[in-house]
Amino acid sequence: MTLFPPSPSDTDEQYPATPAELAQLERARKRSKRGWLALGLSFVILLVLALWPTSYVIQQPGPVFNTLGSVEIEDKEVPMITVDGAETFETGGALDMLTVQAVGNPDQRPNWFEISLAWLNPSKTVVPLEAIFPVGETTEQRDAENAALMVDSQQDAVAAALTTLGYEFPAQLTVGQVAEDTPADGELKVEDELVSVNGTTVTDLASLRKEIAANGTESAAAFGIVRGGVPMNIPITPTPATAADGTETGIIGIATKMVYDFPIDVTIQLDNVGGPSAGMMFALGIMDKLTEGELNGGSHVAGTGTIDAEGNVGAIGGIRQKLFGARDAGAKYFLAPETNCNEVVGHVPDGIRVFSVATLDQAATVLDAISSDSGFEALPTCE
Repeated sequence: MTLFPPSPSDTDEQYPATPAELAQLERARKRSKRGWLALGLSFVILLVLALWPTSYVIQQPGPVFNTLGSVEIEDKEVPMITVDGAETFETGGALDMLTVQAVGNPDQRPNWFEISLAWLNPSKTVVPLEAIFPVGETTEQRDAENAALMVDSQQDAVAAALTTLGYEFPAQLTVGQVAEDTPADGELKVEDELVSVNGTTVTDLASLRKEIAANGTESAAAFGIVRGGVPMNIPITPTPATAADGTETGIIGIATKMVYDFPIDVTIQLDNVGGPSAGMMFALGIMDKLTEGELNGGSHVAGTGTIDAEGNVGAIGGIRQKLFGARDAGAKYFLAPETNCNEVVGHVPDGIRVFSVATLDQAATVLDAISSDSGFEALPTCE
């Protein structure tokens, strides 16, 4: 028998590794170990970011409501604005009011992972928790305060709209709230009608402040009020305070509220939305329903801004979120408070045109231009 030596392919010879090869293997093993350590560390960091609560709240675009349309109340579709006692007219297009949704509260705060994503999203803003929920204030208290502001805003919107349209009606300055441990505590009551100070008639907050300042803080002022239909005079000594403009003045510790006796009944229905920022859009919606023709020319318009009974438009919060909310809802035009313009510049999404307004009359002028599709160059903007 002839024996043949095995071919090289039939053998599994091993050769000793060279020092260079051993060093290369060691480096590869260390790199692999470092890679696994980095991966593990990254996982731990992501886990911490996902679970560790922050002291911030995320503001993002909230629901959008057409003041000319319908809303759902107790599982029923009803008009947001209804008017009784006057002729109303068909409307078209949209006059959207906008909301801002806060993600997070003192009991359930967003984590760092959510905060990081929000920082990268131009439609969202990260703000300190205390800016939305002051220390010591609960979510329930904040909701109640915003609900009260919404009610007051609706009344002021009706007053502003009817005044602009030429209606006349009486208005009474009343006590809306009395702060504890202030000069008015125990002296004035909620719903007291404020008639005069030291014999001088007061009809609004501005005139009340003027007479309190004129009295000073060294002696008592005689507040003429009507409580439950009974006139009376109550002496109250104002306490020193610093006004928003830095001047020294006196205060008695009350919040006022205007009570109106409107010649027609206007009802605004909207659940689970608070705050005063929809006032201007409520007023425009009321005006549109009471005016023949379409104020917006059938266009899709959105806007925001507080309103007072004289028709002055005030600043609001969350303007950036509202701009994106309006764009996403399909609006082509946006009415922004003049006092918010510094926050508008640089944050206008593509596809929407922004006009600045300071009064309800100016807002109506913008709608007239939109309706006629002309005169835009004469309108104020935030640029």
